[in-house]
Amino acid sequence: MSDLRQIVEEYISVWNETDGGARLAAIDALWAEDGSYTDPLVDVVGRDGLDATVAAVQAQFPGFVFTLGPVDAHHRVARFTWGLGPAGAEPLVEGFDVLAVDGEGRVASVAGFLDKVPGA
Repeated sequence: MSDLRQIVEEYISVWNETDGGARLAAIDALWAEDGSYTDPLVDVVGRDGLDATVAAVQAQFPGFVFTLGPVDAHHRVARFTWGLGPAGAEPLVEGFDVLAVDGEGRVASVAGFLDKVPGA
């Protein structure tokens, strides 16, 4: 699980990276070329799609940070909770994701679920 936990930590770091060039480099290192990301609001395939999604979330919630909750993993799959909110404060958005890696240890897919959303 330690490898999967590290991958999940790097994945969360991508969501917190505000420098577009650094973020894309991190995505390129972590993400399979045809990796997919799906949540209730978006369904994208490929690194550019994930980058655009992260940039859109950062624009919607400027200055907010993602925090990682517990990680449960086995084989090539991890599920974990996360929060999004101002640094050091209670998260305003909460959810959980299920992440799968391919045979090379790159993120092949992420399915995201929203548990707490402002105004919902």
